[in-house]
Amino acid sequence: MEKPVPFLDTPITYLKGVGPQRSELLKKELNIHTFRDLLYFFPFRYVDRTRFYKIKEVNADMPYIQLCGKIVTLEIIGQKRKQRMVVDLEDDTGRIELIWFQGIKWMSKKLRPGTEYIVFGKPSIFNGRYSISHPSVEEKNDENMQLIKGLQPVYNTTELLKVAGVDSTGLLKMQRALVPKAVEQLSETLPSYVIEKMRLMSRREAMRNIHLPLNGDTLQKASYRLKFEELFFLQLSLLRNKIGRETTVKGLNFSKVDRYFNEFYTTYLPFPLTDAQKRVVKEIRQDMGRGIQMNRLLQGDVGSGKTLVALLCMLIALDNGYQCCLMAPTEILAIQHFATLKEFLKDMPVTVSLITGSTKKAERKVTHELLEQGQMQIIVGTHALIEDKVKFKNLGLVVIDEQHRFGVAQRAKLWQKNEMPPHVLVMTATPIPRTLAMTLYGDLDVSVIDQMPPGRKPIQTNHRYDTKRSEVYAFIKKEIDSGRQAYIIYPLIEESAKMDFENLMNGFEEIRKAFPGHVVAMMHGKIKFAEREKVMQAFAKGEIHILVATTVIEVGVNVPNASIILIESTQRFGLSQLHQLRGRVGRSSYQSYCILMTPYELGADARARVEIMVRTNDGFEISEEDLRLRGPGDITGTQQSGILDLKIAELAKDGQILQQARIIATEILDEDKGMVMEKNRLLAEELKKLDKEKGDWSRIS
Repeated sequence: MEKPVPFLDTPITYLKGVGPQRSELLKKELNIHTFRDLLYFFPFRYVDRTRFYKIKEVNADMPYIQLCGKIVTLEIIGQKRKQRMVVDLEDDTGRIELIWFQGIKWMSKKLRPGTEYIVFGKPSIFNGRYSISHPSVEEKNDENMQLIKGLQPVYNTTELLKVAGVDSTGLLKMQRALVPKAVEQLSETLPSYVIEKMRLMSRREAMRNIHLPLNGDTLQKASYRLKFEELFFLQLSLLRNKIGRETTVKGLNFSKVDRYFNEFYTTYLPFPLTDAQKRVVKEIRQDMGRGIQMNRLLQGDVGSGKTLVALLCMLIALDNGYQCCLMAPTEILAIQHFATLKEFLKDMPVTVSLITGSTKKAERKVTHELLEQGQMQIIVGTHALIEDKVKFKNLGLVVIDEQHRFGVAQRAKLWQKNEMPPHVLVMTATPIPRTLAMTLYGDLDVSVIDQMPPGRKPIQTNHRYDTKRSEVYAFIKKEIDSGRQAYIIYPLIEESAKMDFENLMNGFEEIRKAFPGHVVAMMHGKIKFAEREKVMQAFAKGEIHILVATTVIEVGVNVPNASIILIESTQRFGLSQLHQLRGRVGRSSYQSYCILMTPYELGADARARVEIMVRTNDGFEISEEDLRLRGPGDITGTQQSGILDLKIAELAKDGQILQQARIIATEILDEDKGMVMEKNRLLAEELKKLDKEKGDWSRIS
């Protein structure tokens, strides 16, 4: 006999009012396959539907409004694709137009002149007449009057679903059919002691009230409960994996700090370390001497001295007889790191080599042999380092720069190159908001360099409209004439690459004409690597005055003499990218400038980004704003981590709940590392289920 399908796993087709056609659309458009999927498809906002406005009260500044009136006329204007449907709605105070540009066929069948309807939408004014485009419209009857009482949830939907009659109200009707039965099938996921301590609503009540809230108070409690649960299990899983790794994965014990470290620190250190750098070196040193594998994230703003900290840690590895490798995401950045380490170590008996895609076969062969024999102590490279041919005698420390640009499997390959896994130091110059770091890197220890080296002046950032171009050019000329150099950056976005490329070429010609007698060069991704290197070296030597470039110079370019960066079409760049670009200047004791150039017409988000850049140089403040404006998905390429598929919590807004969830998870694991106590049986079972669904969240390094 076949096993019955659990209620929540029932295909969505079988829900009243869905059927085969709509179920196919729900699967395709919203990934809703089962009753469970619909139950966990949460509203994105709520509107108060208790009030009805009169048509004479309508004005264009209102947000969403609710009207009740009779349809007087219904007219379809235009032919085929250019059709629109215009409906006149009337109450006892006046008339208003309702307009549809899509879903006309379906809506025209639904609406009948002479019938009373409840209408909900955003009013606007055109040619002196008020109208509402694509409103939600329901016939006025007892069932629908019940449906719109109090706070009404609003669900995301799509144009295709709307055409099939599944707008937000359609989804609400489905939830009303499902929720009362579905919540009875839910069992509790949190033990009673957590529920009591956090004063949480029960899971059943929370799910009922998130879809069908009784009032604002119950909605708030329901939202808190579900957000807490989601973030709590995420943190519990990450922290448990971290403990598991620390107890099962033995690590190398770097007990000595000897001649390499001491000689460099006392004799060759190019400048005194900041207090922040000293603190971080101490944290890493302790980590590497515990006999368990280090997994540490090193966060530091552009120019804060992360590479020097990484080098000091490498020298500790060398003192203990181990090799090190530094992996960077691009060839330019790998070469930059190699040059920096060579310069730091020029008077030290340390062997350093470089492997990238461009390394010649013969050179590569020699490097491979030296690595395998243990004679090559430090290797710098791109993903070429993870190739099977690259073998180490005793790899002790892996440093990964801008690690979010590497896939999980790529990173894992590196630390399988030693019998005992090497220590892992992950570096990023993309400041990550605290809430995102706790989620993305919940199982890593985090060190932050929050101080800049002494003698650096803060970069002055100014916003200029492109009508002031001649004044900006005059300012750049003045800087160049005083011996400095400049970057001028153009966007090169994939979707509009052809047009952007033309703009770059035209811009380059314009700059050459505007700066006669000065050497102007150009750099972009289509130029061959060797040519790019030649240009960068000439710029670094001061032979080029102005470098016109795309964002290929975003990371890894270090020219201390460059004191000015002009970013064209700033409105087309993200905050994080703008901050990275600005970090190309301000790398010496000269006063440096970043000029953000835009057209006069700017959207609200673009204006907000520009204002933040002008207001602060603090990468962490900028990253918090970026998270608020954009959401977490795009900030650090996090889609590859697989852990940000949050159903209800929002990292940009729910940082406090995340912190509370982490505190409780930490307390539980401090008392019961193996999750074996009877009171935690429910949590252990839930984690098993989640691990099956999500896979391993912890494999960051």
